[in-house]
Amino acid sequence: MEDSNIEQKNCSAELLGRLRADFPDFSFKEGVKFMFRPPKTIIIGPKEPNDSLLLLHEVGHALCGHRDFNTDAKRLKMEREAWEKARELCSFYGVFYDENVVEEELDTYRNWLDKKSRCPSCGLTRFQVSDGSYHCPRCENFKI
Repeated sequence: MEDSNIEQKNCSAELLGRLRADFPDFSFKEGVKFMFRPPKTIIIGPKEPNDSLLLLHEVGHALCGHRDFNTDAKRLKMEREAWEKARELCSFYGVFYDENVVEEELDTYRNWLDKKSRCPSCGLTRFQVSDGSYHCPRCENFKI
């Protein structure tokens, strides 16, 4: 088992080296979790079984030009776009694109969005408008 861990560690170091060479304008820094900081900073989280896939997802955000979002639906759309770009990158860099991991990651956003959209007063699903605020059609007597 130790040999596979060493192999995976070397694979990740090799991938990072290739990414740095292929994207010299991007800055790769260590951090507490994988994330993208616009416009060109990729934060590399701690070692884990799917770190190469997560790294390519964050590179996907950068390549897609993601900057900010004003609605949670746009955030979810950006996450999906970054995963689709990661799929292309996985093919190019020889990294396994694990659909189950991707769906689990997207589920964290879907679950977060479901909880966030619930009205704290009545529990009905609220809707979000372009400025990012949520409105409850029941509690606010909102007319469309």
